[in-house]
Amino acid sequence: MSFLGIYLSEWVGYAASLMVALSFVMKDIIKLRVVNIIGCTLFIVYGLLMPSLRIGLPIIITNAAIVCVNIYYLTKASKKEVAAE
Repeated sequence: MSFLGIYLSEWVGYAASLMVALSFVMKDIIKLRVVNIIGCTLFIVYGLLMPSLRIGLPIIITNAAIVCVNIYYLTKASKKEVAAE
């Protein structure tokens, strides 16, 4: 399936790249991590859309690890906020 001559998997990859790039220009660390999680999740979907798992697996593993790191630090920041109250 394509739109404007670009396949769906490519659109997902472009959207993922845009979200990750946007996350790097954010000043608020919470927003940065949330936008980065969205980008990494899109990259995981992109990896799953690859024609073979052999091609997509490195993309999936790397971005899944980054999502876990982001969730860890978001949880840590959330607990710190609750403790401060």
